Amino acid sequence: MELGERKLKILQAIIKDFIDTAEPVGSRTLRKKYDLGISAATIRNEMADLEEMGYLQQPHTSAGRVPSDKGYRLYVDSLMIIDKLAQRQKEAIRKSILQSVGEVEQVITNTSKILSQMTRLTSVVLSPQFDQSKLKTVQLIPVDESSILLVIISESGVVKNTLLRMNESCTLDNLMFLSKMLNIKLKGQTIRNITWDTVEDIKKEIKAFNSLLDLVMPVVLSTLEEMVNIQMYLDGLTNIFHLPEYHSIDKARDFMEMLNHKENIMDLLINSRDGVDITIGKENKHEAMQQCSLVTATYKINGLIVGKIGVIGPTRMNYENIVSVVDYITKNLSNLLGAL
Repeated sequence: MELGERKLKILQAIIKDFIDTAEPVGSRTLRKKYDLGISAATIRNEMADLEEMGYLQQPHTSAGRVPSDKGYRLYVDSLMIIDKLAQRQKEAIRKSILQSVGEVEQVITNTSKILSQMTRLTSVVLSPQFDQSKLKTVQLIPVDESSILLVIISESGVVKNTLLRMNESCTLDNLMFLSKMLNIKLKGQTIRNITWDTVEDIKKEIKAFNSLLDLVMPVVLSTLEEMVNIQMYLDGLTNIFHLPEYHSIDKARDFMEMLNHKENIMDLLINSRDGVDITIGKENKHEAMQQCSLVTATYKINGLIVGKIGVIGPTRMNYENIVSVVDYITKNLSNLLGAL
């Protein structure tokens, strides 16, 4: 059976109507709302063909049809026209992201928030993966007689602060000397390559400071490990309660339970394709996600892909708008991180 122009127009109309209304679409609705130029009987015949071909399905409780995963896939690949964001939307996105100039963690948090607000769905953002990021500086700052503030900054703009408790007081001169030595030895090194072997080399050179190094370096190494580990940020978890698909308590509970399996969501994002990628329904390898769609995109720092952002929602999501929002946010996020 051939998928001709008329069938494509009918499929496109059904998908757009279903996305807007969340109601199964019948032939009378199509004839009244869309200028298809054919009779209701012809529309019904074409809809039956589309169902037989796997692009539509018929819920048990309705004579209307709804798109299948296969129908949505054809739509996003060949039929949809990506929205152009209004100027006010662009300004809201830029303002929200620019407000977070400073630490990378705050940038990512704000990005997750604006993404959920603009799409009215659940957003997920993976923090930058800085495997190849280099150390910019290490500072040991005295707070009081028994406390030191450890500050580590990467060349990628990640800042980590950790408060250390001392068993005995340490002079300002000693802290300044140790900070200087750590910067001489560690500055410019790839974070992933700073290990206990690095620490042992430093200890050999400044044996008089070994007791202080034994206190400071475990915290330095654990902090560096945090900087290269991927963190996941979710926002807009309750947005689904406004959607008809989740008015059922059972379905809403299943969705929230799915979000608790963060390792599955992280796996889907990490393994999504570069650029903007759309995964629909049963295309998702994790069963709990097979009633949902996931729209993801990659963000970069100086041309290097370092992280992913995404939106999770029902397969009946407004792909045309969401792709546009995700793409625009990704570009602004990349520009900001590149300037840090």
